[in-house]
Amino acid sequence: MTTDNGKHGALARVKAAWGESMPDWVDALGRACDQASQSAVAKRIGYSAAAVSFVINAKYTGDLTAVEQAVRGALMAATVACPLVGELATDACLAHQRAAWAPHNPQRIAFYRACRSGCPHSRHQTGGNHARS
Repeated sequence: MTTDNGKHGALARVKAAWGESMPDWVDALGRACDQASQSAVAKRIGYSAAAVSFVINAKYTGDLTAVEQAVRGALMAATVACPLVGELATDACLAHQRAAWAPHNPQRIAFYRACRSGCPHSRHQTGGNHARS
């Protein structure tokens, strides 16, 4: 399968690289990249276009679970039950966890503390019973 400009489409590259083991979220990523630019999709999920390319081509060596969370939240409307605000998109959850400490921002402080104090969706392991999701 090729696009109008003769280049292989993202979904075709996903299928070639991942084969039968292609997860649904990688399929969604490939489809989104075929509908918009890879750079636009990368920005939407909070990753670089290079990282998206590596995922599409099944060569990403980083935290694939984090990319999955970002894709599921931004492109597939997946949510988690946040102990601070209730229903929260998985990509937003990940963004709050990545945010740096900001002593001048009450909302950032609340998320920083909630994400590190036993939230079952936390990717931080600062002691306690923090689960990696």
